[in-house]
Amino acid sequence: MPLAAILGCAGPELTAAERAFFKATDPLGFIVFARNLIEPEQVRRLTRDLRDCVGRPDAPILIDQEGGRVARLKAPHWRHPPAADRFGAIAAQDRARAAQAVRLNHELMAGEMLELGINVDCAPLVDVRAVGAHDIIGDRAFGTDPFLVADLGRAAAEGLLAGGVMPIIKHIPGHGRSAVDSHFELPRVDTDFDTLVDTDFVPFRALHDIPWAMTAHIVYTALDPAQPATLSPTVIAEIIRGEIGFAGLLLSDDLSMKALKGGLDELAQSSLEAGCDVVLHCNGDMAEMELVVRGAKPLSAVGLARYEQGQKRLNAEPDFDLADLAEELSALMA
Repeated sequence: MPLAAILGCAGPELTAAERAFFKATDPLGFIVFARNLIEPEQVRRLTRDLRDCVGRPDAPILIDQEGGRVARLKAPHWRHPPAADRFGAIAAQDRARAAQAVRLNHELMAGEMLELGINVDCAPLVDVRAVGAHDIIGDRAFGTDPFLVADLGRAAAEGLLAGGVMPIIKHIPGHGRSAVDSHFELPRVDTDFDTLVDTDFVPFRALHDIPWAMTAHIVYTALDPAQPATLSPTVIAEIIRGEIGFAGLLLSDDLSMKALKGGLDELAQSSLEAGCDVVLHCNGDMAEMELVVRGAKPLSAVGLARYEQGQKRLNAEPDFDLADLAEELSALMA
């Protein structure tokens, strides 16, 4: 059974130490960032090498490719997708057109990723942007209306699936109210339970059937005043699995973010014990990854079943002409 972890690597090519480490530890998959992505043939070589390390030709290789300011594939080699709020602005005039544009954009993104060997996207972000919140979400969100966010999030997720790439809805159960950036400190949200149910949870409940979700490193005092969602058995069991009804593979957000305190071995262990199926570590630092691996454990039978069930949702043979998709999308965005 593979290790219940997604890990990064330091640069555009694997070092001998990374190859040996990944072969020995057998993580479920990997995540790549701009530091790993120089040009198309190099990326294809890297994704092949990563999969060779674990001996699984379909091993998940993730990327944060939302569009806007969160896009790891950059010019001149790759198209820059629009930010989510561009589609929200279109929806204010024509909701159906916006949904069609979102789906096309994500089908196109899927095609661009699959050409590189990348088969999982950490998108769509379906947090509901709250007025006055920190800009860490901001234009990454489709908007402030939870039902619009749900509709456009559905279009995004279905576009990725149709294109053969696994979507990850994030950040469950909702990051849109955060007053601080969880990359640097732990947000606390004091909103009452009923309001969370009527707003923040709405898109996640609407998309509860999507195969993967990523947690939020946020304390919701109405749900668990002591622990952030990633580390909270209460939030995961009663809210994410219960109230929201998410039954798929639950991935932690990046354990190296400063919102979480403690050793990475302890954080990996605590996240899995709280109910995450898989932990995520992004920065490719070998010493940190060794700690994560020490605290992680093999993917559980339940986690494996969730993963395999999710794979059945992918379009195994996407047949899109990317140039045609790009032309159609351009017309919708005009």
